Amino acid sequence: MSKRPGLLARIFNAAATSWREDFIDALTMGGESSSGMRVNSETAMRISTVNACVRIISDTVASLPLQVYKRLDSGGKAIWPTHPLYELLNTRPNPWQTTMDWLSQAVNHLLFRGNYYGAVLRHGDSIVDDIIPLNPDRVEVTQLPDYSLTYKVALADGPAIILAQEDVLHIRGLSSNGITGRGVITDAREMFGAALATQEYSGRLFKNDATPGVVIKLPGRLENDAAIKRLKESWDVDSSGVANSHKTRILENGATIERMSLSAEDSQFIETRKMQRSEIAALFGVPLMLLQANDNTTTFASAEQFMLSYTMHTIRPWLVRIEQALSRSLFTAPRIYFPRLNLDAIQRADLKTRYEAYKMGRDGGWLSKNDVRSREDMNPIDGGDDYSSLAEIQNTRLMTGDTNGNQK
Repeated sequence: MSKRPGLLARIFNAAATSWREDFIDALTMGGESSSGMRVNSETAMRISTVNACVRIISDTVASLPLQVYKRLDSGGKAIWPTHPLYELLNTRPNPWQTTMDWLSQAVNHLLFRGNYYGAVLRHGDSIVDDIIPLNPDRVEVTQLPDYSLTYKVALADGPAIILAQEDVLHIRGLSSNGITGRGVITDAREMFGAALATQEYSGRLFKNDATPGVVIKLPGRLENDAAIKRLKESWDVDSSGVANSHKTRILENGATIERMSLSAEDSQFIETRKMQRSEIAALFGVPLMLLQANDNTTTFASAEQFMLSYTMHTIRPWLVRIEQALSRSLFTAPRIYFPRLNLDAIQRADLKTRYEAYKMGRDGGWLSKNDVRSREDMNPIDGGDDYSSLAEIQNTRLMTGDTNGNQK
């Protein structure tokens, strides 16, 4: 790609300038659900549960350290900050985004569209300079007879461009064909449409003081249409809206009020919204407790298990997809160097549990002092790489006659 400066300029221009307009145009495109609500990424984010689930997952993934590791000859691994891709992935994937910005956008695309596409810009033959995010709604993927993929990208400033597989970072979500991922906007359009309709109905319900229909009965007939209109408008002005609820009203000429519809509680409206919240949370794999839901079944012990399940079954699969896609598309020697999103930051237990686990590891000989200090973000100390088990230390004391209990 380094030999095609015009192409690179167009990609940069599409991402840095017209990208915003293209992105908004693409967001407004979407299908209409059976409820009559148009569902796309923009409208789906107006659903509070969807918004919360997307933010929780994307922020969790994006906040994890993305580092480059080297496989050591001893069989272990070590962080390798001198690798050419380290700064790109850990700090600045392109001129205008931080790593957290970039990962958050990538996960957002994966959750809604099932795909993240990034143009990979290189200098020379292998060194990656930038990863430029592409609008997934404007990318068409084709598999060639040799099974490689090409990416047709529609740009606003001219004809579409064709990018080769090696020039695109493509991260897939759940896929049916193995080429492109599936997005929840398509798979859950009806669920989101029903939630949008319910949310809109809720707003209208409160706007009208939660009283969808009222009939004013009079013992006699009003003299003309103007009098009927005046009575109706007077009632609407004085009674509609939350601010006018519970106010005292005076009815004249023997008029009485009759409500013509059930209340929200009687129509199970609240239960419907609760069910929709649970369904959407299950779709994204987010525990209800993270949504601040009032779930009476959650206890302290079950909350810990929910968080473990969330980490292992929701977050970890996304991490593996991202890591493997980065390794495939960016690393020229993936058997030696590899990217990793470190889960340790969110897998830490409480202080007492961690220290008890460290003691077990030290006594068993499979953790050293420096291993423990590293997990607690502390610097290593001299002599802290001893892996002697408690039994080995006790035997050494007996053999050396050390009865003072000096610690390893």
